[in-house]
Amino acid sequence: MDNLDFLGTTDPDIIEELYNKFKSNPEDVDESWRKFFEGFDFATQLYPVKEHGGTDTSDEFKVINLINDYRRRGHLFTKTNPVRKRRTYTPTLDIENYGLEKKDLDRVFQAGKEIGIGSAKLKDIVAFLEQTYCRAIGVEYLFIRDVEMVKWLQEKFEGSRNTPKYTNEEKIFILQKLQRAVQFEKFLQKKFPGQKRFSLEGAESLIPALDAVMEKGSELGISEFIIGMPHRGRLNVLANTLRKPYVDIFTEFESPEYEDEGLLGDVKYHLGYTSERKSLDNTSIKFTLAPNPSHLEAVDPVVEGITRARIGHFYNGEFGKVAPILIHGDASIAGQGIVYEVIQMQDLQGYKTGGTIHLVVNNQIGFTTDYLDARSSTYCTDVAKTTLSPVFHVNGDDPEALVFSIQTAMEFRNKFNKDVFIDLLCYRKYGHNEGDEPRFTQPILYKFIEKHPDPYQIYKDELLKDGIVNEDDCAASEIALNNKLEAHLDEAKASVKKATIDSFLKDTWKDIKKAKPEDFLKSPKTGITKKNLLEITDKITRLPKDKKFFRKTIRLQEQRRKMVLDKHSFDWAMAELLAYGSLLNEGIPVRLSGQDVERGTFSHRHAVMSIEDANEKYIPLNHISEKQSEFTIYNSLLSEYGVLGFEYGYSLASPNTLTIWEAQFGDFANGAQVIFDQFLSSAEDKWNVMNDLVILLPHGYEGQGPEHSSARMERFLILAAENNMQIANCSTPANFFHILRRQLKRAFRKPLIIFTPKSLLRHPKCISTINDFTTGRFKEVVDDETADPQKITKLVFCTGKLYYDLIAEKEKLENERFAIIRIEQLYPFPIEQLRTLKAKYKNAKTYIWTQEEPANMGAWEFVRKNMATDFNIKVIARPPSGSTATGSSKFHAIRQQKILDKVFEECDCPYIGEECNMACIGNRWKSFEKELKELHVDHIDSKFHSGVKPLK
Repeated sequence: MDNLDFLGTTDPDIIEELYNKFKSNPEDVDESWRKFFEGFDFATQLYPVKEHGGTDTSDEFKVINLINDYRRRGHLFTKTNPVRKRRTYTPTLDIENYGLEKKDLDRVFQAGKEIGIGSAKLKDIVAFLEQTYCRAIGVEYLFIRDVEMVKWLQEKFEGSRNTPKYTNEEKIFILQKLQRAVQFEKFLQKKFPGQKRFSLEGAESLIPALDAVMEKGSELGISEFIIGMPHRGRLNVLANTLRKPYVDIFTEFESPEYEDEGLLGDVKYHLGYTSERKSLDNTSIKFTLAPNPSHLEAVDPVVEGITRARIGHFYNGEFGKVAPILIHGDASIAGQGIVYEVIQMQDLQGYKTGGTIHLVVNNQIGFTTDYLDARSSTYCTDVAKTTLSPVFHVNGDDPEALVFSIQTAMEFRNKFNKDVFIDLLCYRKYGHNEGDEPRFTQPILYKFIEKHPDPYQIYKDELLKDGIVNEDDCAASEIALNNKLEAHLDEAKASVKKATIDSFLKDTWKDIKKAKPEDFLKSPKTGITKKNLLEITDKITRLPKDKKFFRKTIRLQEQRRKMVLDKHSFDWAMAELLAYGSLLNEGIPVRLSGQDVERGTFSHRHAVMSIEDANEKYIPLNHISEKQSEFTIYNSLLSEYGVLGFEYGYSLASPNTLTIWEAQFGDFANGAQVIFDQFLSSAEDKWNVMNDLVILLPHGYEGQGPEHSSARMERFLILAAENNMQIANCSTPANFFHILRRQLKRAFRKPLIIFTPKSLLRHPKCISTINDFTTGRFKEVVDDETADPQKITKLVFCTGKLYYDLIAEKEKLENERFAIIRIEQLYPFPIEQLRTLKAKYKNAKTYIWTQEEPANMGAWEFVRKNMATDFNIKVIARPPSGSTATGSSKFHAIRQQKILDKVFEECDCPYIGEECNMACIGNRWKSFEKELKELHVDHIDSKFHSGVKPLK
């Protein structure tokens, strides 16, 4: 009983019981209650309560209960909906529900001191609470468990009665912002009828809200804002917040052509933009609006990643210098799971950004779906309770209330580095787009909206009534803005200028060139000196003697040290760590995140060492030299979509950092397919945006079942075109080392997807020598160094781990007629290097592509398309399948051996299993007709594809 939450307890009987306990022994109640009761006793000494005919202790607690319920539930009874009557909630806040009566309204209660108005009549207490918690702003905050935060918010709300008091000058400023927002939309509607623009009409108060964000942010010391938003209202934000020239926007309406003919471009309401503005105090504020696809909320993690990178690279880790703003729709914030993934990053060491301002344009409808069908929660913002973030519900027709809420939210964010949500209740004037008819699905609502004045008209009428502005000045301002818009439209029509897409993060990428096809013909040299290699090895295999490590950790480091210094070789993990260490030593930062990356899913990396009997961690890669760059590595939350989006955003703002995301297993990447499709593979074509994110996807068939065998190589290869990204499947530690270093050693940047091994991490043959690291470059194709070109009649092409099975089989058979060629880089496809090898092996007549994956998966179709002109290529693979792999380890082993058997058969048939049997029977018919007549087929085991079985 005595530990009941001070802020959460409203039952007057419980409060009175606690009070009696306090009177007996103050130490028997919680400190928060003790302080409350001490204050109450102090008040009753100054203003004694009466036992008869006046206020008794029980009645005081009833009023306190009423006060706490207004704080907790007042938001349910606000006047925040501009076009709909609010739903009814019970019990109401009527005083009768608290054991009070109408006759009590004129009684004086000491409980008034609880809200800072001193002893007051009940009617005055109720009026104060109504004004504070039930007018144009509704606040949710008592679910927060941090007492300091609650107290700060409570004092803010009750100290101001949640009612803004702006000067006439400030009100005119707000009116001007509203005018620009409203007039811009009306102008577009008039001049470009029928064109989609996803207007902001009904929610134009968002524009003065964003200006308030800038002004308050400038006052608090924020230098930069990173914005993510959907298509609705984007043109208005570009024009009136980021100040993108009107003529450029109108050109995008008028012209379908781009200045850069290599760009496919995107619709105008998806494009990004970066600009600088001056605040009223003449401070330069940078705005970056991230480009986004139609996939709602997909841009959220990207914005967070950009923000984190900017904070780290340009502001020395000061979260108070950059703030992310995410603008949501009511349907998407309630329905899209990515929102939950992103807000869970709020306090995580590797992903926090100092708090995000969430602005919800709540037009109470999603396309045609009513809000009652779009969520089960009371509010679309109820996801905020996950991270105990305060929520402001604001009437969109009250711009002063909105600006006031924004200012309070900004202060909260910068003080506590937490997320904050503003639920802007408004409406959508038209359908989902301007050509859509909303009356098909919401006839009653749109009958009301049709007659409803816009926010500018409402606020203008209010200021006219108060004598703050006059009709003539307003009319003159409206005419002037319209003339300005007309002039810019005329300029756009008259100009031969083509549309451009080049402003987003332009300064960040100014020294990075665009890649040309010839840039991919040969990799640059990426070796390091033996001296550097040994020095880095020495540093990253040492452990400080003053710290106590787990004995297996010590043994691991000793083994690594001996492997390099005594055996002069590197396994996969050491090659990876050496790649990072060498880049760090050259001043290039490295960031790696993903599920369990510190140790590695397969317990191979061990980049972070735990101190025994302590929470301390030791990262050897951060102890190479005093001048090195920082290595940051983070075990991520259990998210693919959110974390990959974050790292994509981080790399967007970090062209000179090696940024890596690793999937726990390669097939988990499909949980982030939106980022691959809408950003990683297509952003350069759509938005003229480069990126150098590295993605590691564990892949390989080892009998572990369909879930963790395939990283779905085929999906990424389908996305590959116009040199948009790089796709590799390395087979040696050294080649992995070189490709990681290559990523930062070229003048251009491209995303890199690497299919990484599992069993090869400990395969005794999968090692590289010191010489492999100190010379050379990444090899797109690896030749068979054991082959004699004069003896080779068959070229077998493969990629990745299968090579080791093939080479073992070749050695076992002592076959000298087969050369095994590894294609390490699948895209851009190294066809020139393969042509060179074809010329080298001029006696080869048969060309085989072999893979572990079923024939309808893996690289086969992509390889066939790219090699068909030069090679009569055939495939040896598992039969086509709906599932990636078998769940039976026995069946896996049989099929794997079938692949090897078929590769090294003299038969030229390209099939395995029953397909091979039938084809081979047909091929042999002419030469061995007599023999075939004696061959009887009993049955073909379709499950195990075990071949032809003759009858006994």
